[in-house]
Amino acid sequence: MGGCAMRAYIRHAVVPAVALLAVLVAGCSDEGGSDDAAPKQDPASEVPIDPADLPSQAPSSSAPSAPVLKIGESGEFETGEVDDNGTYKATSKMSVTAVSAKYADQTPIYGEPDNGQYVELTLTLKNIGDAPGRFASYGMMRWEDDQTATQDASSLAGVGEGPDLDTTYKPGQSVTGTLVLDIVRKGGTVSYVGSDDPWADKPAFSVELPQS
Repeated sequence: MGGCAMRAYIRHAVVPAVALLAVLVAGCSDEGGSDDAAPKQDPASEVPIDPADLPSQAPSSSAPSAPVLKIGESGEFETGEVDDNGTYKATSKMSVTAVSAKYADQTPIYGEPDNGQYVELTLTLKNIGDAPGRFASYGMMRWEDDQTATQDASSLAGVGEGPDLDTTYKPGQSVTGTLVLDIVRKGGTVSYVGSDDPWADKPAFSVELPQS
């Protein structure tokens, strides 16, 4: 084969090989590009919790309304307990009757009141539920009127004559006793805020005091 013919043969043989190599390189480049362009999955992010989705510890809207009694009237309030998880459950029910309210300027033992006026409030409490219920008034009695904001009405005079109201009542048991409360002036409203429900936003019951 002559020299010219040999060179022509080599050119024809090299060109297809070069073209094939170019195709292979292009194919590899496309595959690499696909890998680089593929979207990466981000790790799952923590979803914030909406407080509205959490169980509310506020008192239920279905809870009974607190009775507001005039002297001579009766009402009811619930007692209960809190479990280890902090959940309140009503377990029993008490009836309360506002028997009388008598004003006194001083007591024989404790002298004049700190706030301005003593009132001897006689109540009858009875357990009308199916489980024991407790009443504990000291530090849990509040007084207010249209002029003065809520004040602690507890006094060292504590209880008047007769049985002590502060005790545990078994079903069917009752006590009639007197609380000696230290209030600012005659009238206004005395409320018992010793509910067993730690989330209660209202008193268990209230008594409207007479003006004289």
